[in-house]
Amino acid sequence: MEIRPRTPADLDACVEALAAVQVADRYPVDWPDDPARWLTPDGVTGAWIAVEDASVLGHIAVTHDGEITRLYVAPSARGRGLATRLLDTVASAVRGPLRLQVSSEGAAAIACYERAGWRRTGSTRATWHNAAGEPALLHHYVSPSPVVSRTPQGSEC
Repeated sequence: MEIRPRTPADLDACVEALAAVQVADRYPVDWPDDPARWLTPDGVTGAWIAVEDASVLGHIAVTHDGEITRLYVAPSARGRGLATRLLDTVASAVRGPLRLQVSSEGAAAIACYERAGWRRTGSTRATWHNAAGEPALLHHYVSPSPVVSRTPQGSEC
């Protein structure tokens, strides 16, 4: 398995992996009209993918202000530490603390971030709706300092 910068040629495979995530987890809650464009929102300065045997297993992007976005791992690749490896890749490429937001519905993601030493700094309501049709509850996290992988051996994130 390799983690490398995402290229425009990777977007179709990224969308394919995202489709599997959406079926399994309803992330994103509403399937975007242009999923390739959704993977590259305004302000993104870098994106990386986890690849094995020409299949995209995971994706992560970061904005100019250190916000992690569009992080996902394909259901078939979970439990191998890919989310942590993707987070560590961004931490190595970006100076300063990183931030991310996660919906309260993402219990596995929340557990992963907290095992890796990320600290919750607050919670707010989103402008978009969760699976129950209510404004999603977003938890805000900041990376550990210094940023190092803190996931225990055998972790599933």
